[in-house]
Amino acid sequence: MNEELPELRASDADRDRVAEILRDALAEGRLRMEEFDERLEAAYQARTYGELEPLTADLPVGGREVPVLPVAAPRDAVAPAWAERIVGGEGSSSTGIGILGGFQRTGRWTVGRRFTAVAFWGGGEIDLREARFADREVVINCVAIMGGVHVVVPPGVEVDVRGVGIMGGFDHREAGVAGDPGAPRVIVTGLAFWGGVGVERKPTRAEKERLKAERRERRALEKEEKERRRKELG
Repeated sequence: MNEELPELRASDADRDRVAEILRDALAEGRLRMEEFDERLEAAYQARTYGELEPLTADLPVGGREVPVLPVAAPRDAVAPAWAERIVGGEGSSSTGIGILGGFQRTGRWTVGRRFTAVAFWGGGEIDLREARFADREVVINCVAIMGGVHVVVPPGVEVDVRGVGIMGGFDHREAGVAGDPGAPRVIVTGLAFWGGVGVERKPTRAEKERLKAERRERRALEKEEKERRRKELG
């Protein structure tokens, strides 16, 4: 990692490179499964190079050079993955209402330039991890009255939280995190009265399932190896 730029924001690609090194270390027996799980989770939660560097500081990289992390990228550059997800046009859904109940917008859907969420004695979930975007900038207007709205964004998306809380609040923890070049910008605004609006950053379900499958495979291999050694010693 670049020790001279510890506060520079890390990208998804940087986190993926660290994850690859950790997987190699697990396969080579340098990490136990528990250590691998802890470091992998920390890698996908890391925001800066300074947080990523300690995760591989005590590991070799299998003959490969340590990844070179770019100091900056052109502001107008658009990663291919984001270019495919910013589709223009109209959103497939523009409103979510939970009154004495709840609503969900998850999976593959298109969020419009403006989405309005209302939760009155109820709740709602707006999951953008697999969503497409009608524009580079979308606004999610939340009204939570004695209820709550939960917004989930994928890594790499910039979030701007502007909502007002009256005996309630908006979660600002993910605000201010620099997005990937060309990634969408999500503005979360509105009013929370005796309610709350949460914003959380998570990897996609596909990535989670892939990691789970890898962990199951590693555990199966470890079990086979232990059984083989037991038989040899027996």
